[in-house]
Amino acid sequence: MKKKFSDFRSDTVTRPTKEMREAMANAKVGDDVLGDDPTVKELERMAARIFGKEAAIFVPSGTMGNTLSLIAGGEEGTEIILEYHSHIYNYESGNLSKFAKLIPRPIKSQNGEMDIEEIKSNIKTSLRIHIPKTSMIALENTHNYHGGNVLSLEYIKEVSKIARENKLHLHLDGARIFNAATYLNVDVKEISKYFDSVMFCLSKGLCSPIGSIVVGRKKFIERVRFLRKSFGGGMRQVGILAAAGIISLEKMTKRLNEDHIRAKKLAEGIKDIKGIKVDIKNVKTNFVMVDLEKMDSFTFLKKLKREGVLALPFSEKRVRFVTHNDVDDKDIEKAIEKIKKVMEKSVMSI
Repeated sequence: MKKKFSDFRSDTVTRPTKEMREAMANAKVGDDVLGDDPTVKELERMAARIFGKEAAIFVPSGTMGNTLSLIAGGEEGTEIILEYHSHIYNYESGNLSKFAKLIPRPIKSQNGEMDIEEIKSNIKTSLRIHIPKTSMIALENTHNYHGGNVLSLEYIKEVSKIARENKLHLHLDGARIFNAATYLNVDVKEISKYFDSVMFCLSKGLCSPIGSIVVGRKKFIERVRFLRKSFGGGMRQVGILAAAGIISLEKMTKRLNEDHIRAKKLAEGIKDIKGIKVDIKNVKTNFVMVDLEKMDSFTFLKKLKREGVLALPFSEKRVRFVTHNDVDDKDIEKAIEKIKKVMEKSVMSI
């Protein structure tokens, strides 16, 4: 059946594969709150092993995973250093202050990498009682706002050293960490080993219908497990979902380069269209950020939707296209063709 839309809004729109649906239907389950769902336990053991950590916990969403990590890793009333455009700071409903009770110390960056000296100069110690100290640093990899940019291992290593020297908890919002590992051509352990805690999503490019995972030390994960229950995240026969997550880790992590190649193909196909700008060198993973010179994002997307292509507004003049498992080469060709058509009509109408 012909698809009505080519959907580039996000890799969250991916549907579980046929293999996932079969595994979900046949999953062995128990009561996860009571600790006896065998499929969840298998998924958590697998995640901990893959990331080189002592333990892992399955949570309903990435936002919950980050929030619980900030509560468990930080200290109420202290500061957290994080990037100015980070997801935790901008797109998680203010949870870092509302629930973790942390004070954000946002720092502007170059494509997601905060200046090392800026990080150092913003670390506060309790020299005087009216100055809140710093307890955490959070990084994001890949970086959503900065077009799926990947933090270098050298940079991560430097930040990790600063965190250790100052006894700060270092957390990674690694929603798309497997995309970062794919781009860097390294095992995901080579990224995660520098962090005290990592949250990553199963429900984005890895195609699971629901769920994220937090990994870290055993004591830390025990704390997160208690917090998960208090936030209403304790789930029962959730092995049905964990079964899909196992396939995500076993198989879907191995195909992400296909998405990266298609993103590059889309960017190359539209970069010379009059009225838009695409920074080809920053198309590193599965994001293509399109800057509109004259038309606003909402008008552009409304016209594009009529042509059967969906994308997401990122600002008044910026649109994000994301490639994923449910986007194939025909969708890329269609998007290039329809973007050209929309822009050519807009030029003619001026």
